[in-house]
Amino acid sequence: MKVLLTGSAGFVGSHLAERLLREGHHVTGVDNYLSGQRRNTELLRAHPHFRFVEADVSAGLPVDGSFDAVLHFASPASPPHYQQHPVETLMVGAQGTQHALELARRCGATFLLASTSEVYGDPRVHPQPESYWGHVNPTGLRSCYDEAKRYAEALTMAYHRHHGVDTRIVRIFNTYGPRMRADDGRVVTNFINQALAGRPLTVYGDGQQTRSFQYVDDLVEGIMRLLASAYHGPVNIGNPDEYTILEFAQVIRELIDPGLEIVHAPMPADDPRQRRPDISLARELLGWEPRVSLLDGLRRTVAHFQQFGAREYVQVEA
Repeated sequence: MKVLLTGSAGFVGSHLAERLLREGHHVTGVDNYLSGQRRNTELLRAHPHFRFVEADVSAGLPVDGSFDAVLHFASPASPPHYQQHPVETLMVGAQGTQHALELARRCGATFLLASTSEVYGDPRVHPQPESYWGHVNPTGLRSCYDEAKRYAEALTMAYHRHHGVDTRIVRIFNTYGPRMRADDGRVVTNFINQALAGRPLTVYGDGQQTRSFQYVDDLVEGIMRLLASAYHGPVNIGNPDEYTILEFAQVIRELIDPGLEIVHAPMPADDPRQRRPDISLARELLGWEPRVSLLDGLRRTVAHFQQFGAREYVQVEA
């Protein structure tokens, strides 16, 4: 396929681009580096089937030619980044999504939207199935991201129903792995950075809030299976193994330095109390479920952070 991938320099986008290239597809990546990393583009540049366009998809998609698939992954995704750039986050969810949908419409391409578990907000239903409409604060600190993705889903379904665009929507739950930004600001990178520096691990609140963590390779496999399906509605892709944040801190501590202290800080505003995907639909529809254990995935991620800066990423081979 000829694939247009927005957000190709991001954490998930770069792994997805790598997988597409390895399967023989031609990938045009688009990113403006608001939260993506130039090193993620550089590791792909040597591949003969990859080309890159630096652009803000909210302002348009300055690309030539036709595409078989348009995958929209452009957006800040961590609270520090989208709270630093709230307007840009809303715009890439609105105008950026529309520009990507228009390109898919013109080309007759399949369109896949990267949505998020944040559309469920601070959920009152647990675990969260795709049929749950969520419990989101529309004016809170996190609303720029939550509502951008909710609007993007609505726009995607409108283009499917009104214009006949062949759409897919993946609702991504907490994902971790190599190539995360060191300043990502989410719990995985925070704990790993603190532990490697020999500092206490900071747990917000009492640590009883829960998250479910999936390794990036599992996510990419789910995305590829969804892309190959014919299902137009949202599909949860996440790991249903649920941990309290305190339990997760203890896992990181045991993995890196069992002698580290765990300290507590005030809970951030609108931080969800629980998050766990119901992946029944993904299992039934895609035959997908996560394969990488938490310990195995964390070992790979810690090894990356230990080596980060010591040597550049290995380029993707043709």
